[in-house]
Amino acid sequence: MAGEDPIIAGMAGRYARALFELALESKKLKNVEGDLAKFKALLEGSADLERLVRSPVFSAADQQNALAAIAKKAKISGLTSNFLGLIAKNRRLFAVQDMIRAFTALTARHRGEVSAEVASANKLSNEQIKALKASLKSAIGQDVRLTSKVDPALLGGLIVKVGSRMIDTTLKTKLDSLQFALKEVG
Repeated sequence: MAGEDPIIAGMAGRYARALFELALESKKLKNVEGDLAKFKALLEGSADLERLVRSPVFSAADQQNALAAIAKKAKISGLTSNFLGLIAKNRRLFAVQDMIRAFTALTARHRGEVSAEVASANKLSNEQIKALKASLKSAIGQDVRLTSKVDPALLGGLIVKVGSRMIDTTLKTKLDSLQFALKEVG
């Protein structure tokens, strides 16, 4: 649909919107945001959890039971734990990362911030993150909530995504472009 909000356009966005509205209504927005960040970190740090989330081999009941145990161990609160159980029950757990991303964007918008993702070959220092936030704030005109990840395949440089815009200054992209140009010449 042409005029639809891109954050909530898909299935993951609708689930994120529902969770956002519940958290806002019950005044637990900060708690839910923290719990989702915990779950995202667990997901990124465990190949087994990633397999549980993505694989259709596991039954909804198995996923619900496993998530309940993980939530209890990680001290993930009621609303977020219930949400994870619901998406497992509805067989939508495979999209949890997109739901978390959409929820984060909704909370950032609620606070008047813009969400940005940065990928780099090495972990960015606090000074580099501050400088990048300041640079993005001056370019966009809004506060920026930055999420960073490390991708060693980039070799060097950064990929910055803000909304639908992407800035790619990576060495890998420059080398790929050079290789393509050399193929055209030869």
